[in-house]
Amino acid sequence: MLMMRLKRVGRKNNPSYRIVVVDKRTSVKSNKTVDLLGSYDPKLGRISINGDKAKHWLAHGVQPSVTVYNMLVTQKIVDGKKKNALPKKSPIIDEAKLKAEAEAKAAAEKAEADAKAAAEAAKKAEEEAAAAPAPEAETPAEAPAEAPAEEEKAA
Repeated sequence: MLMMRLKRVGRKNNPSYRIVVVDKRTSVKSNKTVDLLGSYDPKLGRISINGDKAKHWLAHGVQPSVTVYNMLVTQKIVDGKKKNALPKKSPIIDEAKLKAEAEAKAAAEKAEADAKAAAEAAKKAEEEAAAAPAPEAETPAEAPAEAPAEEEKAA
């Protein structure tokens, strides 16, 4: 089975890589490469890949390594999402802890929303209370003015 991999070339402390198609069972250093697709210079961050050749080999079933696949995605030769090159180094996720944090966050948001709603209700009640006493104060003042008029009629 063929594979697209990086082959290290360059001097000590000055790495550069070639992107090659090689048989999966042989070492990249054995110089038994099937095809040279491009190069990668990590110090300069330069990636050069022949897109037509890469698509040709991918169409023929060549499997790219995770790093080469991420480079192909970066160069937009392949559509897709980048893969994690170091899956064994991923952090240990405590699902119970995440669930508890999510529940605590949801409870805090609910409490905040309830407090906000209560504050709005209290403010609305204060506004209604402030508006309601003003008409009530006017009605008792009018009532005594009418009462003497009624007494005069009765007399």
